Amino acid sequence: MPDWSKLFVDMNQPFHLDIGSARGQFLLGMAQDYPDWNFLGAEIREPLVNFANGLRDELSLTNLFFIFCNANSSIEKLLSSLPQNALQRVTIQFPDPWFKRRHRKRRVVQPELVEAIAQHLAPGGVLFLQSDIESVAVDMRDRFLEHKSFEPQWDQAKNWYSTPIFPIATEREIMTKQKGQSIYRCLFIRRA
Repeated sequence: MPDWSKLFVDMNQPFHLDIGSARGQFLLGMAQDYPDWNFLGAEIREPLVNFANGLRDELSLTNLFFIFCNANSSIEKLLSSLPQNALQRVTIQFPDPWFKRRHRKRRVVQPELVEAIAQHLAPGGVLFLQSDIESVAVDMRDRFLEHKSFEPQWDQAKNWYSTPIFPIATEREIMTKQKGQSIYRCLFIRRA
């Protein structure tokens, strides 16, 4: 893991981790709008990480960094490297669906990822999930609902959280809205 103190100007600021940050447009917007937060994007496609860090450099953002990693195999090491209780928000937005049953083991939300987030997200911290594919959203939602550390923050009778919680939308979110398609959202708080 990198030396975070060389990448972030203020290590005392809370951290927001976006797993599967793609080209980084969401975090680039968030970092500009919220300079009192540190933003960390984790992405498995190295060219996208390089592209996003290039934009970060052009904008001279010192509260943002994108890291090339596989969240399924590196999440514990990544989260352990952050200061204790610094992780205040985690987002997983529109992950690859991996539709075939034999490929579902490649989906980003696996039991190990759920456990790592449970161990490192600060009490009171926010976990936000969204997808435009209901079966993927159900799978993510149910894995976090099964863990005692996460308290759902939406009307269970309605199944989904109704609105986005951030003022910046992801590229996929914008495209899905333009097509008039549904977005399935979940919001959790990390129990004390």
